Amino acid sequence: MQQETGSVRIDKYLWSVRIFKSRSIASDACIAGKVKIDGDAVKPSRKVKPEEIIMVQKEQMVLSFRVRAILERRVSAVLAKEFVEDITPEEERQKVEMIRLTAVKRDRGTGRPTKKERREIDKYM
Repeated sequence: MQQETGSVRIDKYLWSVRIFKSRSIASDACIAGKVKIDGDAVKPSRKVKPEEIIMVQKEQMVLSFRVRAILERRVSAVLAKEFVEDITPEEERQKVEMIRLTAVKRDRGTGRPTKKERREIDKYM
């Protein structure tokens, strides 16, 4: 495991270990308050330290990660696993799976739901 010396910004780190597809998306998530370190919302410029716990809200799930080592450059997904440890509780993953199973499915090509159908979908959810 190659470890970079120094410190790195949280938005760059999240992009480097492939939690977000781009650095700008990671930065926007930080600005929106969806990225927390040790329970506190952070700005994109916040420096990351080893052994910190990062919580990221993506879609309807809160992912938790432990920083194993500092990484500045984006690496392959296989190598990224050496720098971050996924500690997301299993209950969180099951919650998303339940939401996915109960989602209303519409036939392809039927178009957008009408106002009445949309209300029924919202009532069901």
